[in-house]
Amino acid sequence: MAKKNIIEKTRSRILMLLKQAGPQEASQLAKQFGITDMAVRQHLYALEAQGDISTCLVSRPRGRPAKLWQLTEQAKVHFPNTHAEFSTGLISSIKEVFGEQGMERLLDARFRDQVAEYGEQISPSSPLKDKLKTLKAIRSREGYMADILEGQSQGDFLFVENNCPVCAAAKSCSGICARELDLFKEILGKDVTVKRTEHIIHGARRCAYEVSQN
Repeated sequence: MAKKNIIEKTRSRILMLLKQAGPQEASQLAKQFGITDMAVRQHLYALEAQGDISTCLVSRPRGRPAKLWQLTEQAKVHFPNTHAEFSTGLISSIKEVFGEQGMERLLDARFRDQVAEYGEQISPSSPLKDKLKTLKAIRSREGYMADILEGQSQGDFLFVENNCPVCAAAKSCSGICARELDLFKEILGKDVTVKRTEHIIHGARRCAYEVSQN
């Protein structure tokens, strides 16, 4: 039983790493977990058999293409997705009863509530990096698996959300994603530029935002 738990834990960690870091070679995963390439491949083949991961070939400047392991669509069940069926059904009902304008008013009210909630935790006078650290903590608690990466220029950042717990709802209501971008702009301040560069809804593996001080 203990061995089985260790195996399941390792496989869950592999899925989590692929979710956060994107496609990886077996050797990269082995190094991350401190196990042999052979051992990690046993886990990978098992996850592949379950339908949770698959392989893809990526060209390199030299030599043979790299074989990378990546999550499949099925693997989404292992990550937070806040009541997908209920959310999409509710959105459909709201539009049917109150129309598109009613849906927009609901989203506006939710936006105001989030601005107030986030604003209690993020000080307008804080440095940009501190604001992003707090935003990362808030969004991670909400299931977005957020992270902060250094941007291409000094003082710039890439704010990343590796998971979308409201993905199903967002697909049926584009206003949800629009309000998310507006929320980040509002909470980070008018002297900060926020630009979405990757979007899960459009097929990216994550949502990413370039953030820079004006």
